[in-house]
Amino acid sequence: MTQPPLDEAMLRRLQDDVIDSYDEELEMEVDDRLLDGALGLTPEARETRRMYFRELFRLQGELVKLQDWVVHTGERVVIVFEGRDAAGKGGAIKRITQRLNPRVCRVAALPAPNDREKTQWYFQRYIAHLPAAGEIVLFDRSWYNRAGVERVMGFCTDDEYEEFFRSVPEFEKMLVRSGIRLHKYWFSVTDEEQNARFLGRITDPLKQWKLSPMDLESRRRWEDYTRAKEIMLERTHIPEAPWWVVQAVDKKRARLNLIDHMLKQFPYFEIEHPAVVLPPRERNEDYARRPVPDSMNVPEIY
Repeated sequence: MTQPPLDEAMLRRLQDDVIDSYDEELEMEVDDRLLDGALGLTPEARETRRMYFRELFRLQGELVKLQDWVVHTGERVVIVFEGRDAAGKGGAIKRITQRLNPRVCRVAALPAPNDREKTQWYFQRYIAHLPAAGEIVLFDRSWYNRAGVERVMGFCTDDEYEEFFRSVPEFEKMLVRSGIRLHKYWFSVTDEEQNARFLGRITDPLKQWKLSPMDLESRRRWEDYTRAKEIMLERTHIPEAPWWVVQAVDKKRARLNLIDHMLKQFPYFEIEHPAVVLPPRERNEDYARRPVPDSMNVPEIY
């Protein structure tokens, strides 16, 4: 059984749906308040934007293939994203997950531990979020909180800090031995770039929610975070789970470079799927659709 040919009106409708899905990405990149000629982009800048979106859509197509391969092979994948506040981790994660099945690829962004969790084995609350067969889990910050914010802000003792470094290599080796594919990325930004991004959040009412008192304190303690990061990379860069550093001053380049590198870590291939044919809808003479009361309808203001 084959899909019957589509008429011109349906082809146009499907094309509009594709364009609309791409527009979602454009909406994330361009604030509507800056449109209508106010951007003032040079021809070179416009071409750079076109290249960015062209490559992003291509890489997202490869991510779909990776997702299919993970499901088909039953692989278990963990990607750890770390970096300073406003380094671009969240934006990169959004571009990875945007066109993937949330039942296959999910994000784990854990809040600060509660009183009960503080009494558990340190890694215990993270274990509950590890993937089953055919799943990808992206950790938006991870167990490395202990080596970063907890160390700098004094939320852990010296003994707990040292025990973390004794335990984390063995913990990650155990994950890898169990069959989990573990990859770790650090997003690196300069002092000047983080300052600019924080100022952008302060002045943009749509982004102010991203700022917390902890973020502001982390800005003040830039050098303490730098020392903590250097120690963390030195003591936890192991062959079984090496660190990869993403140069993230340019957000767009960082996203493309990250996704390209991440894809190259897997021996994935395109999974063949049987052709999908939409079955005809059954129609019964005695069926009548009941009208929806006007009081239940959302007002059509736009």
